[in-house]
Amino acid sequence: MFELIPFERTMRNLNSFSPFRQMEEMQRSFFNANSASSLFRTDVSDLGDAYKLEAELPGFSKDDININIEDERMTISVERKMDNSEDKPNYLRRERFYGSYSRSFDLSGIDSDNISASYADGVLSLNLPKQAAAVPASRRLEIN
Repeated sequence: MFELIPFERTMRNLNSFSPFRQMEEMQRSFFNANSASSLFRTDVSDLGDAYKLEAELPGFSKDDININIEDERMTISVERKMDNSEDKPNYLRRERFYGSYSRSFDLSGIDSDNISASYADGVLSLNLPKQAAAVPASRRLEIN
């Protein structure tokens, strides 16, 4: 009928079970160990005449960041290299990831010639001006 399991043991097992953690572990093992962390967080806000994109890139220098625009796609990529110095500390735990990280964004409706970027305090800020709306030309047609 029913198993008799002490209450504490049942609660401990319920607290340790997380379907979200299991899904993340499955995703990491399927794609690779760094795939879950390969995307950096971004916020996009509408300023009216432009969009503002802010990407969190803590620990990177300005020279590590590459922004490429090709056709109507912008790709932001960064690379964090492993420190191969002789003075290696004995790590007890290491959670910082090393490797390349990139995100691509669609630029349709953006004036890609006037995009500006700045980087301060670990946050990359991009000003993406909107394209001017094409006003249809009106003309009067003479009747013959």
